[in-house]
Amino acid sequence: MTPLDWAALAAFVVCWFGYERILRRLSHRSGALVTDMTVVRLAWMRAMARRELRLMDSQLLGHTINSASFFGSANLILIAAVAGALFGGEVLRSGVELGIVPRGASSVLFEAKLALVIVCLARGFLNFIWSIRQLNYTLALMGAAPEGMAPEKAEVFAEAAATVLNPALSAFSQGVRGYYFALAAAAWLFGPAYFLGATLGAVALLAWRQSHAPAALGVRKARSLLEAGDEAI
Repeated sequence: MTPLDWAALAAFVVCWFGYERILRRLSHRSGALVTDMTVVRLAWMRAMARRELRLMDSQLLGHTINSASFFGSANLILIAAVAGALFGGEVLRSGVELGIVPRGASSVLFEAKLALVIVCLARGFLNFIWSIRQLNYTLALMGAAPEGMAPEKAEVFAEAAATVLNPALSAFSQGVRGYYFALAAAAWLFGPAYFLGATLGAVALLAWRQSHAPAALGVRKARSLLEAGDEAI
């Protein structure tokens, strides 16, 4: 590995494991979508606890479970595809012919690059599995919510349900984020400069979508309205 390879790999590891800190900094400075959504989800659970008919809530959560299942299945297929390429006997020869692997380059380094892609996808797959389990816990809480609860009990129940729902959807977001880092890792196949650029580009794109994308701005406005409504109540 060249010094640039090591530098790009170090930057990737720092960005991958330090992204949560980046989110916290964004939340303190200009606000972040991930933080705003925790307030929105708590408001959802409060509305759910007060409703007599919760069919809409279960349908919304069921749709989310289906989405997480779809992404989890897609992750598994991608892991199998990359693993097949990693352990396939003709992969190195094909890589040389396509110019992805320079002639005379170490096959171990090429396999390490593919392994990094698998690690990113595998981590995302585990996030999706954990998300689905927690979403099913939330669905059970919705089904168990008593009708006609007193306002104080409804508030406590809503906070408990939100405590389960927020980590579930955070795990879902982490699984989706794994695709960004898997693509950045795949760029290493074309060289360390591409790897470094793809890593920094992925983090910049994720940070922009968390703080300045139209969806983030819209959720932020909705959060302010919901919090104003809580204060009025």
